[in-house]
Amino acid sequence: MVRAPIFHVNGDDPEACVLAVQLAVDYRMQFKKDVVIDLVCYRRRGHNEAEEPMKTQPLMYQAIRKHPTTRTLYANRLIEEGLLDGETADAQVDSYRSALDSGEHVALALVHEPDESLFVDWRPYLGHDWEAPGDTSVGLSDLRELAERLDDVPDGLALHRQVTKIVEDRKKMRAGALQLNWGFGETMAYATLLAEGYNIRLTGQDVGVGTFSHRHATLTNQKDGSRYVPLDALDGDTRFWIYDSLLSEEAVLAFEYGYAATTPRTLVIWEAQFGDFANGAQVVVDQFVSSAEAKWARLCGLVLLLPHGYEGQGPEHSSARLERYLQLCAEHNMQVCIPTTPAQIFHVLRRQMIRPMRRPLVVLTPKSLLRHKLATSTLEDLTEGGFEPVIGEQDDHDPDAIRRIVLCSGKVYYDLLTQRREDANPAVVIFRIEQLYPFPEEQLVNLMSQYKNVTQVVWCQEEPKNQGAWYSCQHRLVRATERHQAGLSLQYAGRESFAAPAGGYVARHVEQQHQLVNAALGPPS
Repeated sequence: MVRAPIFHVNGDDPEACVLAVQLAVDYRMQFKKDVVIDLVCYRRRGHNEAEEPMKTQPLMYQAIRKHPTTRTLYANRLIEEGLLDGETADAQVDSYRSALDSGEHVALALVHEPDESLFVDWRPYLGHDWEAPGDTSVGLSDLRELAERLDDVPDGLALHRQVTKIVEDRKKMRAGALQLNWGFGETMAYATLLAEGYNIRLTGQDVGVGTFSHRHATLTNQKDGSRYVPLDALDGDTRFWIYDSLLSEEAVLAFEYGYAATTPRTLVIWEAQFGDFANGAQVVVDQFVSSAEAKWARLCGLVLLLPHGYEGQGPEHSSARLERYLQLCAEHNMQVCIPTTPAQIFHVLRRQMIRPMRRPLVVLTPKSLLRHKLATSTLEDLTEGGFEPVIGEQDDHDPDAIRRIVLCSGKVYYDLLTQRREDANPAVVIFRIEQLYPFPEEQLVNLMSQYKNVTQVVWCQEEPKNQGAWYSCQHRLVRATERHQAGLSLQYAGRESFAAPAGGYVARHVEQQHQLVNAALGPPS
């Protein structure tokens, strides 16, 4: 199935086990391919030493009790070969037991002193919190130069016509002749970080192209199937690694977590094909990503890209389970962001490396917004400013005329914006909360303070009421609302509670989306 050699070895033969491990390591180092060790052994005392396995496996444990222990078998073998005598073997057992009873070390200490080089790598990132500065802007000339180098396709590389169109569009974007899309913003984040001395590692299913064909970081020659990675062809000492991984989310995410925990100057990213696919790796998120700093004081800057958005595609391709990540948030252990523009993904990825803080970043990335006509940015948005945790009203308006503030995150913003413009409603403003944790309460309150005549504040989400951000962020939203104006209540506009992440009937989905948008905006003026 995995096209890897499998070494079967009997756990009762310690020397054979050592040989199998040595052989497996040699194979891995020589051929750079996977290898499996099938260690055939058994549990002598069941699940734990207080368990009585005879209760459920009587025949098996009758045989095990008659079977000599591995230590006995190995000692007898050494005695038969004249390498050990019985008295010495017994003395070693007694010495081991005595050491256990007295609390002494019983294993050979391989590390006598801490490896200072590992600490040196992490020293610059210790003791920083969320307010650590990080300038993510770049020079316009540098940005254009990098974009030009990425678009310089080698002679003889025959691209598919759709990929050719993407490359040509990016040339127009760097020249300022076309608004920037998500793929451009993300790619330029990688390019600028590489130019500034950071390595980048990106893994996941179809990450070379991107599940929704927005990235195309890997270009495939239509003539011979060879591949070219423009980001890895940039001059310099840094590397861009990109791997299309197997459908084994738990294994891949666990490996990437470990990688990120040891390399603070590498931007390590795992992307789920759909955000729902992270379900298969949830144990890694629970046991390591969200809690390692509290449990073991281990920092890690791992990034999770989780496509999320209700597009009428059914329950298995809609929700990245935002509520799960928000439920795990405490003590500033990680970041949860939902950027809605190319500039926002550009700045949040750069911020992850540039500011001297290393904590996991969960990014709910879009699907339809990858090419949405309103979800665009300009070159100036990339070269100036930075990531905005909250984005206020973008259309021209009279602050004194505003009666309703609609708060939201993610794709639903564009549905709200389109309907509000269609209604020509001058009494409603829409705020996007792009960082749900740590929650940007001060920024939100400052934006709300511009509107003195507000009578209604509404939280709108497209996820069902028992999912999404509503329950996890409700108390923070309420606090910000009350700080703005005492006695002002927070209302909910969205789908009702639902057992599944989403419905599977497109017409019903569209109807629900229309209803929640109208409920959030209120009656047209």
